[in-house]
Amino acid sequence: MGYISELREKVGSRPLIMVGACVLVFNEQGQLLLQKRSDSLDWGTIGGALEPGESLEEAAMRELYEEAGLQAQSLSFRALLSGSDMYYKYPHGDEVYNVMAVFEVREVTGKMRVNDNEGLDLQYFSLTEPIANLNAMTEHVLKRLGLICE
Repeated sequence: MGYISELREKVGSRPLIMVGACVLVFNEQGQLLLQKRSDSLDWGTIGGALEPGESLEEAAMRELYEEAGLQAQSLSFRALLSGSDMYYKYPHGDEVYNVMAVFEVREVTGKMRVNDNEGLDLQYFSLTEPIANLNAMTEHVLKRLGLICE
C-alpha cells in the first residue's frame, strides 16, 4: 500500500496537499506521450505522488517506468506548479491540491507498454491540434506551460 493510500485511510476523501512529479515525454516529431487513465477514461500525463524519502526526480523516473514501461536518459526540469488552480477532484471523490514538479524527457529506452492498473492505453499526440477527451488537470498544466493555447 502506498503512502497516499495510507493517508486516505485516515482522512478519507478530504483535500490533501499532494506533492508529485509529472513527466512530459516528447518523441522526435514533438508529439507528447499521454496515457488513457483507467479512473476517468480521459488522456493524461505520466506522473504521480512522491513516496516517503523519494526525490522529485526519482518519483518522475519511477512513474515513467510504472505507467509506461520506459526509462528516461535524462530529465529536464520545466516548472514547479502549485496554488488553488492546481486543485483536482478524482472521479471517486478524493480531493487534492497538487504541488507538481514538471519534467521534460526527449529520449527514452524500453518498450512502451501499459505497465500498471492506472492506464488503459498509451499514445503520442500532436500539441498543434486539440486533443479530444483531455484530462482537465493535464490541460491546465499544458496551458500553464504555454504548450497549448487557452
